[in-house]
Amino acid sequence: MNKADLLNKAKSKLYIRNYSPRTIASYISSLNNFAEWLIQEKVNQVTDKEVEKYLYHLKKNRNRSISGMKQTVASLKILFTDILKKEIPDSLNIRFRKEEKIPVVLSEEEVAAVIKAVNNLKHKVILMTIYSAGLRLSECLALTMADMDFDRNQIRIRQGKGKKDRQTVLSRTLLSEMKDYLIKFCPKIFLFEGQKGGRYSASSIQAIMKRAVKKSGIKKHATVHTLRHSFATHLLENGTDIRFIQELLGHKRLETTQIYTHISKIAFDRIKSPLDRLSL
Repeated sequence: MNKADLLNKAKSKLYIRNYSPRTIASYISSLNNFAEWLIQEKVNQVTDKEVEKYLYHLKKNRNRSISGMKQTVASLKILFTDILKKEIPDSLNIRFRKEEKIPVVLSEEEVAAVIKAVNNLKHKVILMTIYSAGLRLSECLALTMADMDFDRNQIRIRQGKGKKDRQTVLSRTLLSEMKDYLIKFCPKIFLFEGQKGGRYSASSIQAIMKRAVKKSGIKKHATVHTLRHSFATHLLENGTDIRFIQELLGHKRLETTQIYTHISKIAFDRIKSPLDRLSL
């Protein structure tokens, strides 16, 4: 089986399984990289030892992240079970140590400063929408006019992460800016469209956020996803039940949402440093 046939067959299998276009593209990229790395070896003759060497190569020489390694392993499992019709090699039955990373969060004042730093109406509304509804970047890009329920102040997220639909809040503050935006730009299908139509690009929004953070003088490493983290943290600090926050964010497991309890200002305000008890 040549590389082109392998990738086409993998793409077909993933499509039938109802994987999202983004996930399919990521898996195909992983399989393509693996096939390129093998060079002369035929994919259908690959051994467990070669798979182990490849994983070692990705981690040591490419410094692949844990999430990247998990994606590679998942794509290779599909290669063996669905395409090569072979048993999964022992080297792919691997459990990765979970990375304990605390998300970067902006204060309410810092979020306001970021939004105020943006003069372009469309750009401002995009950042306001992501923060006010706790959206992933991909979810914001996928929003259509039909997803906006202006009467009930709700936004429908269709087929978010994990292929799940959910509802989230449509901010009243956002509404006034949104009305001006809709009158000026008249989007046809997607809520945020490029100059030639179609959905807006992810790289453009990332650039907008980067410029706004720099202009506002914030030194934190804040990205577009930081707005989502900040949304959840601010809701928690203002007394919103964590299970409701879980629903708004579209988290499958409550444990995922509970990370915000570790960075909430309320939790830290209750803690008094031993230094503050000393008579200095």
